[in-house]
Amino acid sequence: MKKYLLSALLIPAMLMSMSTWAANEGKAHYEVSSPNGRVKVAVTNGNSIKWSITYDGKTVLLPSEINIQLQQANKVIDLGKIGKVSKKQIQSSFNNPFYKKATIKDDYGQLLLYTNQKFTIEVRAYNDGAAYRLISGHTKPTVVMNEVVEYCFDADYQAFVPYVNDTRGGERYCYSFESYYDEQPLSKMFTDSLAITPLAVCLPEGMKAIVMDAGVENYPGMMLVKDRGNTLKAQFAPYPLAQEIGGFDRLNLVPSKRADYIAKLQGRQSLPWRTVVITEKDADILNCDMSQRLAPACRIADTSWIHPGKVAWDWWNNCNITGVDFPSGMNTNTYLYYIDFAAKNHIEYIIIDEGWSGQESLMSNISDEIDLKRLIAHGQEKGVGIILWSSWRNLIGNDPLGGTTVCEQVMKHYADMGIKGFKVDFFDRDDQQVIASAYQMAECAARHHLVLDYHGLKPFGIQRAYPNIFNFEGVKGLENSKWEPRVGNGPLHDQPHYDVTIPYLRMLAGPLDYTPGAMANAMKDSFFGNNDHPMSQGTRVHQMAMYTTFEAPLQMLADSPTKYMQNQECTDFIAQVPTTFDETIALDGELGKYTLIARRKGSTWYLAAMTDWVPRDLTVDLSFLGSGQHQADIFADGVNAGKEATDYLHTRKTVSSSDRLPIHLSSGGGWTAIIR
Repeated sequence: MKKYLLSALLIPAMLMSMSTWAANEGKAHYEVSSPNGRVKVAVTNGNSIKWSITYDGKTVLLPSEINIQLQQANKVIDLGKIGKVSKKQIQSSFNNPFYKKATIKDDYGQLLLYTNQKFTIEVRAYNDGAAYRLISGHTKPTVVMNEVVEYCFDADYQAFVPYVNDTRGGERYCYSFESYYDEQPLSKMFTDSLAITPLAVCLPEGMKAIVMDAGVENYPGMMLVKDRGNTLKAQFAPYPLAQEIGGFDRLNLVPSKRADYIAKLQGRQSLPWRTVVITEKDADILNCDMSQRLAPACRIADTSWIHPGKVAWDWWNNCNITGVDFPSGMNTNTYLYYIDFAAKNHIEYIIIDEGWSGQESLMSNISDEIDLKRLIAHGQEKGVGIILWSSWRNLIGNDPLGGTTVCEQVMKHYADMGIKGFKVDFFDRDDQQVIASAYQMAECAARHHLVLDYHGLKPFGIQRAYPNIFNFEGVKGLENSKWEPRVGNGPLHDQPHYDVTIPYLRMLAGPLDYTPGAMANAMKDSFFGNNDHPMSQGTRVHQMAMYTTFEAPLQMLADSPTKYMQNQECTDFIAQVPTTFDETIALDGELGKYTLIARRKGSTWYLAAMTDWVPRDLTVDLSFLGSGQHQADIFADGVNAGKEATDYLHTRKTVSSSDRLPIHLSSGGGWTAIIR
């Protein structure tokens, strides 16, 4: 009787096993879940290795190929077949005092798959997404011919696509990483165009899947192209074999010859993470930590010398100061004035932008109009640090592979003088050489206690490894207002719409040097581009709200000291907003429409909301406040802001955690508050 009973129990189990085998077409199938069980990542190993993702049983990513082609000597190697597998749940956290929160939780389900070709595939399932990376166990030098990365979607979904559209010197992979977003179905993507990341795909029921890479080191960054059906496929800049001075105003090093491979590895190495961030509510993207979790851990033992803060900037306002007894411009008197302005308004730094040095060197042909020693001494007396602009090629001596000697000489020289850091511009590439150079410069700067602001580059994980890198540009920031053309009755580009898109996409990768703070503000009908007297699209408070909304440990005040002093009430408020925080709460928002966010530093809360050209009424739930009464200092769009963009209302009121605060955002408007 027991024999027959055992057979009866085994038959359904065998049938279930056969059914699973048939469903997977004979493929080995491995699965890992997020801590809350909602995200599931499956890896199958048949003719090829593929991964897929579901969220609450709903398809996020169809099976998408994972592979790599290495060449070692005369032998070509791919991932091979999966052998040993291990799986576990990880609970951990780490601290970062240079981020939007002090402590980052890092909880995930981990799947490790070991192949017969000396590779490990590490897969992670987070509550808000999934990622994998390849880890090469090869000890001998190898060449990466290509890496196959696919993102296959199950329908023709709407997407936010940031195309490469302004190459340097006509070189396909030489680009500033500044893109507006084409909002189009996957099927309508341009087949001949590269896209950068993060790229958002709009799934049913308001869900989003955002594709990006993370933790990039000694390897090129990932770009995307449209592939068959509704598939995105990675493309990488080939390895540069030769390069020449060129691009914009001869500020770039433009590759003139590239190899038929993308990277050279000298031994064991972890490759970058291939990531999909998943969210049910757009607002949750504003508080996502995926890029931090997947980045290399901090490599600076003592970070006590790293001081985030705000910076008065000269370039956007063209050094336009008035009411002084000297000609304004790139000269000593102008920067003495900037230092005095910064000190008076508790601004930690000033930047001396392009023009202080020769075009071909940072050590010769220094402008006779600028007395750096005098400026540094005055800054030290006033408690204001000085940051210098540099092109990337000048800082490396035009040699990405051997530029450490020049970089060391320059950084030591200016650090010894008392300079606090460099704004490094015109990288405009993310091939393996440039990524390696970015790490080398960061390490060199850290040894000399210098901070960095990387321009012409998007963040890729290095900012956690080297927190002395405060910012990255890679964004269509306020500078674009200087040359924005009018078309018909308004500007060509819809900047307020872009302003409430980038917090969900570009900012997901890391901090951005948008350079906010325009005091000349305009509605569509009165806006025009003007290099010497620039203005912004949208309201005054739209600009003020950026100081809390946009992540930037080094946050710019882009307008002139004169205009800030003429609008001292607004300047006083901006000066109080920190650039790093202890806690962030995403209160509300919708991609491309509006944002509403709260951040805490110590016991003080900083709140901000921004909208596109559509006026909105929102409600702020203040339940996150502690007990008792609190004082709120509030800037809101004025009743006439829809006609005169500079109009605002400044109020103070007592609030408590039981309050729900109504706010009105004008067209292109904003709202911001400090609550103590």
